[in-house]
Amino acid sequence: MANTTSAKKATRKIARRTAVNKSRRTQMRGVVRTVEEAIKTGDRAAATQALANAEPALMRAAQRNIIHKNNASRKVSRLTAQIAKLAK
Repeated sequence: MANTTSAKKATRKIARRTAVNKSRRTQMRGVVRTVEEAIKTGDRAAATQALANAEPALMRAAQRNIIHKNNASRKVSRLTAQIAKLAK
């Protein structure tokens, strides 16, 4: 348990940031899920549109340290590759 005033404040700050980050992470995962569902259905146009929405969301999450930058880039790259396979 925190004793000092600054430690108590830090605990409150951490709780607030955790709530915000949790929300942003959930939103990011939802956007990625829409891309994956569009790929599963085989609808290339919908998948491309969903990826256009997902890429900025992933990069924004990386900028805000919710996920690592390389993780975001890897996700975008793999989703793009899956969409490219739909064309064949």
